[in-house]
Amino acid sequence: MSYTPDLAPLGSLWGSALVATLPLLTVFLTLGVLRWKAYQAGLAGLAVALVVAIAAYGMPAKLAFLSASQGAVYGLFPIVWIVFAAIMLYQVTVISGRFKDLAAVFDILSDDPRIQAMLIAFCFGGLLEALAGFGAPVAITGVMLVAAGFSALRAATVVLVANTAPVAFGAIAIPIITAGDLTKIPYQEIGAYVGHQTPVIAVFVPLFLLILADGRRGVRDAWPIALVTGIAFAVAQWICASYVSVELTDIAASLVGLAAAVAFLRVWKPKGTAEATARLTAEREEERAKLPAEAQTVEAPNAEPVGRMTAGRLFMALFPYLLVIAVFSAAKLVKPLSDFLASTDLKIHWPGLDGHILTAAGKVSGTTIYKFQWLSSPGTLLILTMIVVAAVYRVAPGKVAKEMGKTAHQLRFSALTIAAVLALAYVMNQSGQTITIGSWAAGTGAAFAFLSPILGWLGTAVTGSDTSANALFATLQQTAAQKAGIDPTLLVAANTTGGVVGKLVSPQNLTIAATAVGLVGHESAILRRVIWWSLGMLAALCLIVGLQSTPVLSWMLP
Repeated sequence: MSYTPDLAPLGSLWGSALVATLPLLTVFLTLGVLRWKAYQAGLAGLAVALVVAIAAYGMPAKLAFLSASQGAVYGLFPIVWIVFAAIMLYQVTVISGRFKDLAAVFDILSDDPRIQAMLIAFCFGGLLEALAGFGAPVAITGVMLVAAGFSALRAATVVLVANTAPVAFGAIAIPIITAGDLTKIPYQEIGAYVGHQTPVIAVFVPLFLLILADGRRGVRDAWPIALVTGIAFAVAQWICASYVSVELTDIAASLVGLAAAVAFLRVWKPKGTAEATARLTAEREEERAKLPAEAQTVEAPNAEPVGRMTAGRLFMALFPYLLVIAVFSAAKLVKPLSDFLASTDLKIHWPGLDGHILTAAGKVSGTTIYKFQWLSSPGTLLILTMIVVAAVYRVAPGKVAKEMGKTAHQLRFSALTIAAVLALAYVMNQSGQTITIGSWAAGTGAAFAFLSPILGWLGTAVTGSDTSANALFATLQQTAAQKAGIDPTLLVAANTTGGVVGKLVSPQNLTIAATAVGLVGHESAILRRVIWWSLGMLAALCLIVGLQSTPVLSWMLP
């Protein structure tokens, strides 16, 4: 039994594309409009994807369900594993009592919670995206913002919007490297083009975060620091991607942005800090009074430090996050270690599926091989970090084990959601539904330059991964560009750039954010807050890329 996707199973490409969007429409309708629980929306979307694959695309039912099983397993490991590990790392700091010192560290940088949100979510989150990716930045910075005193809903929206500009170069630029491998365009060239697109968004993201943290008052009181941080990040990203190293772009941009912010804060202070702190604290307490206990996966501790902050206490408060940076830097940048970790990965040819799924060109698909990263996964590295932190903080193994059991229980519905969403993504991808949508969009000719970021947005919205979006659409973007007489590198880069704003609305990432901050079952509320930011940034990127394909902005390209 084998299956070759038909790009137009219903006869017309546009009609087939319309039917292929039904699973996604189901998820967004049930989640955003009908306000179903996220796991219910995910399961409903999966059911529709299976029906479309079997009834409309003629995919054998056995292969459709096996595709779903592969996606579900991938959702559980490594994605849920990463979320679980990130929350456990934070919970160890809570049960050790060190969270109070961590809050004091935030105050040393700035006692303004709005600036803390910007530095944690944008600068530190960008560094985590550079080193880890795959949801880890959202999970870790989400719990940090809760510790800093933000309400769960506000913390979730802030970290999701912050996790945009760094995504294209995340995990040591793996989305861009993947696009280069597939298209045979040197990934350094793709990275340089991306580095002339994402910085335009990066300049404004800190300002967006101030709006999300405290509305217009946040911008009025603290806009100078947001501009300094955004411009420093964007300039560093532009220069590093173009002239230094694609792999190190986000590391350089995050550190330069943080350094610029810290330096600026030595000569400038925001207005309205006390009032903002009071408003945000009251909002947090009001929210927690309304939330059911089972939703609150993360504690919001009283963050008053005890005694004088010494250099030793300062170091110990930062120790977990300094260790995270050290571990991930070594795992990604020290070649002997990264090679060793990669050698431990197990490639599992999915039983009953591998060799039976063909591409539209008739070749055996490589998507049916599941990589079990038991040691190299960011989740495993975070768990190892957590064990070291627990030992240094002298947290008893019994307490850690108890907390792990409690966290695993609280994550059960989040795990089901992520498994369902990834199962949906695999069914859509392996049946040909996603490629049908992309092929229809690519048939618009020269106008496709304005639409090409939408494919990256769509791919990331489905899979939760910019890397997966490039795996789906990079070659399609290249082919469409060649047919339309457009620079292929531009459209492949646009696919990557469009994906960075698609993460905002990915059900997978919504669930990660909700779980991290303690809003299990409230993903629909987060979606309604972030979807307009996602669509707005997508529209801006479409305009930028479209004009870059014309003499109007072609001067921007390397």
